[in-house]
Amino acid sequence: MLYDLQGETNMSPIVGILYSAVVENSQRLQLITEGMSQEEVDYQGPNNNFNSTAQLIKHIMYVDLNWVYRMKGQPLPLSLKEQYGPMIDANNRLPMVKGQSLNTLMSKYEDVIKMLKDSCTQLTDTDLDTIVTFGHENEKQATLRWGLWHMADHSRYHQAQINQLRKWYIEYCLSH
Repeated sequence: MLYDLQGETNMSPIVGILYSAVVENSQRLQLITEGMSQEEVDYQGPNNNFNSTAQLIKHIMYVDLNWVYRMKGQPLPLSLKEQYGPMIDANNRLPMVKGQSLNTLMSKYEDVIKMLKDSCTQLTDTDLDTIVTFGHENEKQATLRWGLWHMADHSRYHQAQINQLRKWYIEYCLSH
């Protein structure tokens, strides 16, 4: 297997590289969650005080969806906010997600990746210099270039948490 970061033929070179990093991480997310039972998808760690895999996947997809719309230069439509959000709950935590199948979560995430692909085919490398706001209160600024990189980095960060949950879940199953 050859590992490389090449975008689609209809993408600008830098846009394509960054897009392919996001895609590689979405494929990695599929691999590390493959075969999870519903119980494991909803598992919140040894003391039920961590974010579950379901919460983390939903969070990754909502962050990515927000970046897709920043790239489009458009606000996230209310219908998508309601379907994919919110970012945080009233306690400033990731919203609870219970009973959503891994297939449903990953299918919705694939839809977000398709939207990203469509947006990236419209971007030029020069467009990556565009500055947008982000954060819970839109208090931060970044270029679209950073946003695409962040999508890949953010996913990897939460994938490490999912890997830890998987280890704990195996230990939990072995001890019960």
